[in-house]
Amino acid sequence: MANKRQDTGFTMDWALLVSVLCVLAFGLVMVLSSSAVMASRDYGSKFFFFKRQLLYAGIGLLLMTICAMLPKKFIYKLHYPLLGVSIAALLVTLFGSKINGASRWINLGFITIQPMEFAKISLVLYLAYFLSTKQDIVRTFSRGVVAPFGITGLLCVLLLFQPDFGAAAVFAALLFFMCWAGGTRKLYLLGSGLLAVGAGYLLIIQSAYRFRRLLAFLDPFKDATGSSYQLVQSLVAFGAGGLTGQGLGAGKQKLFYLPEAHNDFIMAVVGEELGFLGMSLFFVLMGTVLFRAFTVSYRQEELRDQLITLGLTLIISLGAVLNLAVVMGTAPPKGIAMPFMSYGGSNLIAMLLCIGLLLNFSRSTSELEGRKAK
Repeated sequence: MANKRQDTGFTMDWALLVSVLCVLAFGLVMVLSSSAVMASRDYGSKFFFFKRQLLYAGIGLLLMTICAMLPKKFIYKLHYPLLGVSIAALLVTLFGSKINGASRWINLGFITIQPMEFAKISLVLYLAYFLSTKQDIVRTFSRGVVAPFGITGLLCVLLLFQPDFGAAAVFAALLFFMCWAGGTRKLYLLGSGLLAVGAGYLLIIQSAYRFRRLLAFLDPFKDATGSSYQLVQSLVAFGAGGLTGQGLGAGKQKLFYLPEAHNDFIMAVVGEELGFLGMSLFFVLMGTVLFRAFTVSYRQEELRDQLITLGLTLIISLGAVLNLAVVMGTAPPKGIAMPFMSYGGSNLIAMLLCIGLLLNFSRSTSELEGRKAK
C-alpha cells in the first residue's frame, strides 16, 4: 500500500501531547516532594533532585520535538544503526563500575545514562522493520523466528549479565506482543513463552537474591525489616493515604522510611500524600496517554507504522503496569521506573522520545482524517 502521508504542515495528536505534559508536570511536583528531605541531607539543597529532573525533562522535551518533526523515511533507516549502538552500549556497561551490585550505567561525566532504556526503542524499530518487510517468511521458523528471537535473546543475555532480570523480562514481553501482532505463528509464541517461563524459574531458584525477593513478595510481612522492607513501607504509605491523603509534602514515609522514595516507589508517595483522589487523577492522566497512544497505532495504515507505534506504546504501558504492580505488592520487585514520574534521566528522556515518535506517526492519521473530511 502506498504511503499516504504528506509531510506538509504539522498536525498531530494534541490530546496525547497535552496529557503527557500534564503527567510530566505531576511527576516533577512529586519528585520535589519525595526527594526534598533526602536532597537537603545529602546535597545541602532540597531542590537538588528536582533541578536535575527539570534538566532531564528539558532535554527530553527538546528531543521529543525533534522526533515529532523527523521525516518518516529517516526513522525507517534507524533500526540497524540504533540496534548496533544499543548492543555496544550494553557491552560497555559490563565493564563499568557497579552501583548496588549492578553495572547498568555509562558515566559520560556530565550525565550518567542507562542504555537499557534506549535499547527498548531500538528493539521496537528493528522488530517492526523485520516483521513488516519479511511477511513472506515471518510464519516460518528457520527464517521468520530465529532472527528476531536471536536479536532479542542477545539483548536479554546482556541485561542478565548486568544483572537486570526485570528489564530482560520487559524485552521478552515486547518481542512476544509485537510478534503476535506481526503474524508470527501462535504455536512458536506459545513454545517460546513456555521456554521463557522455565528459564525465568531456573534463574530465580539459582539466585539467592532473586529467590529472597520472590519470597518477600509472596509474604512481605514475614520479613518486614529485611528483604521485604521496601515493599512493606510502600504498603504502609498507601494505607496512610486514605481518601484525600496526608497533604502534598506532608508524607512521612519519605522521611527515610521508604528508601529512594523518588525513584521506583514514587507512586507510594503519591498514594500517601494525595490519597485515593490523587491516585485517581494519575490514572486518568496516564490512561489518557495510553488510550491516545494505542489510538495512534490503531489508525496507522502501514503495517510497519502500526508495529512501531504499538511497540512504543507497549514500552510506556508495560513500565506503568509493572511499576504499579510492584509498589502495590502484586508482583515481585523489578526496579522498573514509572514513566514520566520516577526520578531518572535515562527513563524520562527515553519515554519522551517514545512520545515524540508517536506524535510523529499521529501526523499521518491527522492528515488522512483531514483529507477525508474535505
